[in-house]
Order: sequence, then structure tokens, then C-alpha cells
Amino acid sequence: MVERRFDGFVPGRHQIDAFGAGGFRFAEMSHRGSILATPSGVRIWPVASFAEVSLASLQPVLDEAEAIDFLILGIGREIAFLPAALRDPFKAVGITVEAMATPAAARTYNVLVGEERRVAAALIAVD
Repeated sequence: MVERRFDGFVPGRHQIDAFGAGGFRFAEMSHRGSILATPSGVRIWPVASFAEVSLASLQPVLDEAEAIDFLILGIGREIAFLPAALRDPFKAVGITVEAMATPAAARTYNVLVGEERRVAAALIAVD
């Protein structure tokens, strides 16, 4: 199998095949950096730390709110409190947000995709 380089967006739902070393593998591609996976596809997410997470950075999830019940937010290696300013806009459109360390978030996302659940994931890359 030849692995292709990720060029910014790949349509469709894809499980995360591997994570670490600052990036992810999915859909026979690799990407160094963070990713945002929604029902429409996987895209580069220009966020390197939890401090950079904003409503603007998560807008693609809100744009697809009618197709998403859960947002799994992988916030790096550490766990942090998700402020109401980030949680409430999702709650208002019916999306439950769960923040956790990226390794746990990637695994949880894969389980939910495997169960064909209506899920999105915003995953900050970890080493």
C-alpha cells in the first residue's frame, strides 16, 4: 500500500489509523499537524495547542451541525476544562462536546465512527 500525502481535505468519514509523532494517518494518507474530522471529510486544523481552540477554528463543525451529535475534542496530552464559551454554542445546536487527551479522543472517535454514530473530532497533534 502506498501512502499518499494529505493536501488539506479528503472527503468522507475515515477512522484514524495512527497518531503521534506530531500527526495522524487516515485514509491511506498522513498529515503532520492537527486535523478536524466531520461527516463531510477530514481537513487540516490549524491549531497546535488548547489555547488556540476557538469557535472560529471549530466553525466547520457548526456548519455541519445537522449531521453531528457529538464533538470529540482532543486537546493534546493534558486535560483542561472546556469553558462555557466553547461548549454552549454547540449545546445550542444539539451537539454534545467531550474534551479529553488526544490519544483517548482518537480512540473514542474511531469507536463512534465504527458504530456509525453522528460524530466529529477536532484533534490536536501530539508527539
